[in-house]
Amino acid sequence: MPTYEYKCGHCGRRFERFQPITSKPAAPCPKCKRSAKRLISAGAGLLFKGSGFYATDYRSSDYKKKAKSEGQPPCGASSKAACPKPSCKA
Repeated sequence: MPTYEYKCGHCGRRFERFQPITSKPAAPCPKCKRSAKRLISAGAGLLFKGSGFYATDYRSSDYKKKAKSEGQPPCGASSKAACPKPSCKA
């Protein structure tokens, strides 16, 4: 069930209610017992934890090997800047 935020137009008190989505936007103020208006809120953030949420989590081992080798120069040096051959630095 979602949490809705309300504000009383009479006493100004703000409060929250857990209500079904299908319920009407009406709740009495807990302080003065008069009707309150439901506010529009941004809602809570959504947090994904663990593996399986990114496209790279499902890549094949062959794809990972090719992607790793693309960043290395053909001479086998650790980087293009460390390679002694001028053709690798281009």
